[in-house]
Amino acid sequence: MKPDPFKSPAAQWLASSKTTAQNLNQLAKRLPGWLEGDAPHSDIVISTRVRLARNLADYPFPNAAEHNELEEVVHEIYRTLAPSSLLGQAVFLDMQKLGKLDRKFLVERRLISPPYAESNHPGMLAVGEDEYLSVMVNEEDHLRIQSIQPGLNVEEAWRSISQLDDELGEQLDFAFTDHFGYLTACPTNTGTGMRVSLFVHLPALAMLEEIESVLGKLAPSEITVRGFYGEGTEVVGNIFQISNQLTLGRTDESIVKRMEEVAEKLLSLEADGRERLLNDHHLRVEDKVFRTIGILQNARMISSLEFLNLLSHLRLGIDADVIKNTDRSVLNALMVILQPAHLQKTQREAQDDERRDIRRAQLVREKISSLF
Repeated sequence: MKPDPFKSPAAQWLASSKTTAQNLNQLAKRLPGWLEGDAPHSDIVISTRVRLARNLADYPFPNAAEHNELEEVVHEIYRTLAPSSLLGQAVFLDMQKLGKLDRKFLVERRLISPPYAESNHPGMLAVGEDEYLSVMVNEEDHLRIQSIQPGLNVEEAWRSISQLDDELGEQLDFAFTDHFGYLTACPTNTGTGMRVSLFVHLPALAMLEEIESVLGKLAPSEITVRGFYGEGTEVVGNIFQISNQLTLGRTDESIVKRMEEVAEKLLSLEADGRERLLNDHHLRVEDKVFRTIGILQNARMISSLEFLNLLSHLRLGIDADVIKNTDRSVLNALMVILQPAHLQKTQREAQDDERRDIRRAQLVREKISSLF
């Protein structure tokens, strides 16, 4: 039987599972900062994420490391992260002390990846104030540093993550060569180790059945399109994750510039699609939006999938000014807090699928009645 890694001297960073539970409950009581609804171009780009992959030079990659080596990685990274002022009042979570529900909650929060939620080796999640910065330890790489900003804000996400990367790099010896750059477990991340992702809502292109052709033209050799929760997940509610595919031979600056160009192109195409929809199919858009309001005001059961698809229609109605004087950030918040694990953690009466669907519909009716 393997020893509990966080009872070892190498893991004094977290004394008990109670601490992790308290920290997780603290997250559940607040909303991520990236849900802000009036950020630049937030009608189309919900949020911008920049992620860096880094590994410690003296340890094997997580998929090849021994249990005790992964414990030591956690300890080394915690020692460096804990005093960081860039994370503010950060919370630290021992991944081995989190159950399936808690891990799913963190996936819904966009703080960890679905594969990381399935792992069972020593790991840690550090979450900064307002959730703009976070760090996964021992996912595919020793560090996955992430910055999420509301709206289209590649420069700010890059600036804040670069500061944290520089701070960590002063104290940790990263695996790096002059020829390849930063070494990573997956060759597609080698080089800068940077991924820039745009969390975009493209309802007009979807309604006009142009989404596939548009995404296919966005330099397919350089750009990858993923679903709601990232790699290997489905597109829901006409929300896509668009990110760069290549890092080797690129600089941070070139990746940032390229993704800003992609963002500008998507903004233009979606805006044009919305204009054409409203000019040529205005009644169709109004009908879809007001039918959606009717369903949300009266439904007694709503699944998370149905809700996210209906939310897409509602967002389009607000963004196209079919619906007046409604705060988009309220819809952003509902997009997160009405997902299954969030409901199960925050609503005692939502502990199975049917009761979650009932409770979700109740909460939606309450919120919708205050909006319209």
